[in-house]
Amino acid sequence: MRVTLRQSMAWIHGWLGLLAGWILFAMFLTGTASYFRPEITQWMQPEFRSVPVSAAHAARTATRYMQQVGADDVQWFVYLPDSRTSATRIYEQRNPASKVPAVASEIVLDPATGAPLRARDTRGGEHFYRFHFQLQLPYPWGRWLAGLCAMFMLGAIVSGVITHKRIFADFFTMRWNKGQRSWLDAHNVSAVLALPYHAMITYTGLITLVAMYMPWPVTANYAKPLDYGAVAFGIPADRDASGRSAPLVDIGALVANAEARFGAPATRMVVRNPNDSAATVTVYRHPTASLNARGPSVTYSGSTGRVLEASTGSGPALATAGVMLGLHVAQFAGTALRWTYFALGLTGAAMVGTGLLLWTAKRRKPGAVPFFGLALVERLNIAVVAGLPPAMAAYLLANRLIPAGTEGRAGMEVAAMFWTWGVLAVLQFVRPARRAWVEGFAIGAVAFAAIPVANAVMTARGLPGSLSNGDTLFASFDIAMLGVAGVLAFGAARAGRKVKMPVRRRVREMAHV
Repeated sequence: MRVTLRQSMAWIHGWLGLLAGWILFAMFLTGTASYFRPEITQWMQPEFRSVPVSAAHAARTATRYMQQVGADDVQWFVYLPDSRTSATRIYEQRNPASKVPAVASEIVLDPATGAPLRARDTRGGEHFYRFHFQLQLPYPWGRWLAGLCAMFMLGAIVSGVITHKRIFADFFTMRWNKGQRSWLDAHNVSAVLALPYHAMITYTGLITLVAMYMPWPVTANYAKPLDYGAVAFGIPADRDASGRSAPLVDIGALVANAEARFGAPATRMVVRNPNDSAATVTVYRHPTASLNARGPSVTYSGSTGRVLEASTGSGPALATAGVMLGLHVAQFAGTALRWTYFALGLTGAAMVGTGLLLWTAKRRKPGAVPFFGLALVERLNIAVVAGLPPAMAAYLLANRLIPAGTEGRAGMEVAAMFWTWGVLAVLQFVRPARRAWVEGFAIGAVAFAAIPVANAVMTARGLPGSLSNGDTLFASFDIAMLGVAGVLAFGAARAGRKVKMPVRRRVREMAHV
């Protein structure tokens, strides 16, 4: 019998989705959480209560502090506070000849006073962000694996669109309690509902790292990666120190001047060779100012304040790359649009999860013992779909339960996530599949519900106090955790219900495989 195009596409769609599905689910879930990366970091460092100040003022106080602890450094990388961050963060590159040890791997300052802020060590929202494209693997293997899965995802999207004959009708079709038919409807609705988003987020994710996946044009035309960066991204060329001392000009004035040039806030600055006559100060525009995440920068002489370089970032290739990155990370988005991104990201996780469940539902025969491959896929589905949410909750709970002053606590928080995930994955192998689904979701519901409780017990910024004091971020975070707990509790209740399987009707052509 001749195989039609749609049947071929259905076969490709099913196997691409299966082979990459577990990693894609984790990428979608952690990537979706990353839309609130700064807010997660603030929640995980409750000690910070900074008063909003201008970027210019924060630059002045940061410079004043660094002159005390790192006057002979090679470079200062200064991340300025904004409406979503509460502190100035500095990373210094020490002078190899310096005998004074570095203050810390990351220096965190009160932007108003320049005084060091003491808070618990944590990776915050950065952990979810890095995991979603590095998968906790060494560079570059995690990024390569994430890129391969993204290619599979792009192929699954294209083949899925070709497979569907009723793609728009499927948007309005959701039949409950119909077994396999319900899983197919759920998969179709979650896919069609946000199809433009799924295609955009997958393609832009690939394009963002395309220079790593396909480095040959760069290596063929540039002797050093920094040479490519200088041309493509406006990274100023390195200037060696002259060896002649010269005081830095008012850095705050340079930041204010750069903001006037940009017509937008500054996000960070890099001070090279401070207190040398060849010192430079590069100020970068904040990504919220434009859809283009790779905005312009201005480089000043640190000793005279004269403009040395002004990168406009207006070339078509650079602008396209910046827009692709901006669409993916959504730093330009306001609060409403960021929540929209978040909701669409959850539909992506739902699409992948229901697709994995549909694969097993189509092959399970009532009363028959599942063959090895089916049993393995089913257990992996439980381990990932029902195991990752409680693992993410464990990461947040560990932030509150591990004493704030414990050395190496940031790594312990990450370890708590993966140990929880691993233990749950192993335990569900010895439980009946239906019970494993129920227990996985139930554990996740309890864990997320425990987060606001732990926050109230271990800090002074619990939900009741946050609501009364107008602490919007902490109140919103705790309420969101309770909302996630409710969703997982609903999932546990649904997973525990026995579904009466409808009589199967023979069909001439499968809609999915």
